[in-house]
Amino acid sequence: QVQLVESGGGSVQAGGSLRLSCEASGYTYSSNCLGWFRLAPGKEREGVAAIFLGDASTYYADSVKGRFSISQDNAKNTVYLQMNSLKPGDTAMYYCACATQCFRFSRFDAGRWLDFHEYKSWGQGTQVTVSS
Repeated sequence: QVQLVESGGGSVQAGGSLRLSCEASGYTYSSNCLGWFRLAPGKEREGVAAIFLGDASTYYADSVKGRFSISQDNAKNTVYLQMNSLKPGDTAMYYCACATQCFRFSRFDAGRWLDFHEYKSWGQGTQVTVSS
């Protein structure tokens, strides 16, 4: 069972940037995908970004497209979420999660890659607060 630990959250003013890290321990495979999700008070859990370890393809929610980017290091033990041009609406607890057999997902269906039901292993979350 893969263990995930997020870090990098904090408080930042609108327009600023943060980089979140998700460190994985245990085993990860090329068939896995890693996703970032966020949860804010009064809102549903939202898939933010995902990356397929098999080919490094990436998928984004429309709400963050062009502002956030997801990447992995060459050892495939850490996934990052670079967040630029942050808005107060980005304030949330951000979670990293791992799904298996992601080759089942279509490259043309970002919603599937960002569906939290597909993800079985979760980190503890890191808080991001963006002030106006």
